[in-house]
Amino acid sequence: MAQPLAERLRPRTLDDYIGQKHLVGEGAILRKMIDAGRISSFILWGPPGVGKTTLAQIIAHKLETPFYTLSAVTSGVKDVRDVIEKARSNRFFSQASPILFIDEIHRFSKSQQDSLLGAVETGVVTLIGATTENPSFEVIRPLLSRCQLYVLKSLEKEDLLELLHNAIVKDTYLKEKHITLKETDAMLRYSGGDARKLLNILELVVEADNESDEIVITDEKVVERLQQNPLAYDKNGEMHYDIISAFIKSIRGSDPDGALYWLARMVEGGEDPAFIARRLVISASEDIGLANPNALLLANAAFDAVMKIGWPEGRIPLAEATVYLATSPKSNSAYEGINGALELVRSTGNLPVPLHLRNAPTKLMKQLGYGKEYKYAHAYEGHFVEQQFLPDEVKNTRIWHPQNNAQETKLKERMLGLWGERFKE
Repeated sequence: MAQPLAERLRPRTLDDYIGQKHLVGEGAILRKMIDAGRISSFILWGPPGVGKTTLAQIIAHKLETPFYTLSAVTSGVKDVRDVIEKARSNRFFSQASPILFIDEIHRFSKSQQDSLLGAVETGVVTLIGATTENPSFEVIRPLLSRCQLYVLKSLEKEDLLELLHNAIVKDTYLKEKHITLKETDAMLRYSGGDARKLLNILELVVEADNESDEIVITDEKVVERLQQNPLAYDKNGEMHYDIISAFIKSIRGSDPDGALYWLARMVEGGEDPAFIARRLVISASEDIGLANPNALLLANAAFDAVMKIGWPEGRIPLAEATVYLATSPKSNSAYEGINGALELVRSTGNLPVPLHLRNAPTKLMKQLGYGKEYKYAHAYEGHFVEQQFLPDEVKNTRIWHPQNNAQETKLKERMLGLWGERFKE
């Protein structure tokens, strides 16, 4: 039993693969490409332990094509070029391009990613990248444009239970232990949708009860086995999401002490500073919003500063932004406004743009009335003239509702002055 349980149970075919039905289920897009025997370069984005590496290996096995693996943690530009040269020589012996799988591609530097572009574009290799971070932030645009992006989801409860059942009935070692899964809530909770972590927990609990002929797994037994230092921080697991939730809620609740405490927990636990900075930018828009528009500027400045100076000094601009956001007045009117607009769009469909608002670059369009009777606001006193900007079917709908704070009260008074009755609540 030299291999970990997660490795022993790694699926070899799509039929054994659990989860991600939206990608590999019957009729799904990746399943169709794999069955057709030809795939294009793509990036798999999803949390840890949801099957990114396994899926890449299954694809390579199914297509019977050479398969190269690089880890962004340990590989440099030279390693990338060496693998591309090997792939180029193997290209003649394989109908499909060799597959280059890069785990944690978000950790590749710009120069490392640049070194992939030519080989991906010319088909020397088919790139499969795996990342737990948003590729929009972490993968250079030229490479991203050459790849499809597929999002993998955390495994559902049914998927995790199936995984546990397979483990105790299919794994040779575990079958001998006569395991009964009396309770599974604790294992599922601690795994956080991560298949690898779930199997590691199962293996840990079984090993702790190794002398028994029959092992009954309960929530109490799992919790007891997994008791950890209260300062422990798993930046890929459940506590990661719990602590960032506490951090944002402390800011929303205007408690700078609580916000700084949870920030310190993340800093001490080794959280990615870019993740913290991104959440501050989101909070500045969602929770502070128009009550203090400077909050977004400061959050963006903190993000930029952290990216420039790194750790450990990066904790200081993060702390500055945290305190500023926590002590700022709060408003979610912009957040509520866009959500309300989305609901309206989804319920009313693609309503036609009023003729006077349409662009009229051609003579025919002008003849059809495009742009006719549009009033150019700057040509009027105060740079304003009343006219209709919503489609006819929803022309009287109110979407943005200013909230009761000093900044938005000024905005509301301005709108009342311009639009009159329309902006009365």
